[in-house]
Amino acid sequence: MPVMHIGEVAARTELSLRSLRHWEEVGLLQPSGRTEGGFRLYTEADVEKILVIRRMKPLGFSLEQMKDVMRDLEVLADPGATAADRDDVRTRLDAIRAEATERRLALVRQLDMADEFLALIDAQSD
Repeated sequence: MPVMHIGEVAARTELSLRSLRHWEEVGLLQPSGRTEGGFRLYTEADVEKILVIRRMKPLGFSLEQMKDVMRDLEVLADPGATAADRDDVRTRLDAIRAEATERRLALVRQLDMADEFLALIDAQSD
């Protein structure tokens, strides 16, 4: 299984090294391994997890909410998870999806206001 160092992962995900290290420190994401010298090693699966977190970040979810989502996604990916566990996860993810939808709509409203402001400034410049 090919592995990447933190610099490669940062470049691929357009995140800073600091963000990736912080996410590890707070328990949001752990690299799959380390070299003998202690350098972090990430797999493609780790990159996919990082991209999920990166997509949640602009929506303003807390670290705890992101941790919960990441745990829930791991349950869904676990072939040994029980049907009851999967049902619980789906219920929680449905709630997160509804919240994400509301947050996205709020961002769209903010962008609309920004566009209106820019149009106002442009009209004054003519």
